[in-house]
Amino acid sequence: MTRTDGDTWDLATSVGATATSVAASRALASREPDALFDDPYAGLLVEAVGLPHFVKVARGEIDFEGDPLFGARQAIDQISVRTRYFDDFFARAAQDGIRQAVILASGLDTRAYRLPWPAGTVVYEIDQPAVIEFKTRVLADAGATPAAERRTVGIDLRDDWATALRDAGFDQDRPTAWIAEGLLIYLPPEAQDRLLDTVTALSAPGSRIATEHMDPKALTGDWAKAMTERAQRHGSDIDLTKLFYSGERRTATEHLSAAGWQTTVLTSNEAYAAHGLEPVRDELVAMIGGSGYLTAVRV
Repeated sequence: MTRTDGDTWDLATSVGATATSVAASRALASREPDALFDDPYAGLLVEAVGLPHFVKVARGEIDFEGDPLFGARQAIDQISVRTRYFDDFFARAAQDGIRQAVILASGLDTRAYRLPWPAGTVVYEIDQPAVIEFKTRVLADAGATPAAERRTVGIDLRDDWATALRDAGFDQDRPTAWIAEGLLIYLPPEAQDRLLDTVTALSAPGSRIATEHMDPKALTGDWAKAMTERAQRHGSDIDLTKLFYSGERRTATEHLSAAGWQTTVLTSNEAYAAHGLEPVRDELVAMIGGSGYLTAVRV
């Protein structure tokens, strides 16, 4: 499904299917005896969505071997490093006394349920109404309860989500921890900048945000095409060339730095090394250059 202005989706279509794909990878990684994180709800949610390929991934029933990027070990390491980065970001924010968190494009993220939030923490989740309703219902039916006060905001991030967030009780005078995991590449450049500007306007001093740092090499149609072809050989139906907004854009690091945030980038190789893992070395990975993870603090 090619992206259009105002397009919508559920967890089996378009951008929503990528959230299911990531959840399937989290379920697979959670099976590891020495896993870097534990997501006991990811498999449950993937099963409820019901896309056969991702159900098999979550169950560990796909043979990924023989590919340096999509081998089981590499797939597990990649999602483990990514998930742990954002988990640790929230943990550090909580240690520093921040009690207000916002998950932008929350998809099948279960951090409101699985992280050890301090008492008094409010976690806001923002996503398409159908996505919010699905996850809330499935987890409630399974008897899962949030570990913090969870407030959902069902709205498209291209709309006036700031007003909807405030209407849900968000206090912009309190420091906030924001994450935008796996989000920005799915926004047109101007929408990405507008979202970051809105986060800036809503962020009191001491607030922080974590997201991916995308090297301009990773923002090309060539990379999206190569990544799609590789994934589809392993059974995925997702076509990233129709979902990504590739082409020239300002990186989140550049945009937030210009807005007065203090930014720190951890490259993917550095993130792997921090956990004693060997990064993937492959021509497709080389195309993303110095991409990695970004944390920015509002001063």
